[in-house]
Amino acid sequence: MNLLEEYQYPIIGGAIGAIIAICIFTIGFWKMLLLFLLIALGSYVGFYLKRTGYIDKIGKK
Repeated sequence: MNLLEEYQYPIIGGAIGAIIAICIFTIGFWKMLLLFLLIALGSYVGFYLKRTGYIDKIGKK
């Protein structure tokens, strides 16, 4: 088994942790928290629009 395949999730988790740490040190904790909140909100709106098919309805008109 390849080393990357065996430790795929710990490597991804470590990379995400490193990115979060860099964001905290460069832009600050509260700005980073606001950034992640807005990303989560945008993702939720996108999933909602996809689930309801609202964008497809507008495109067909």
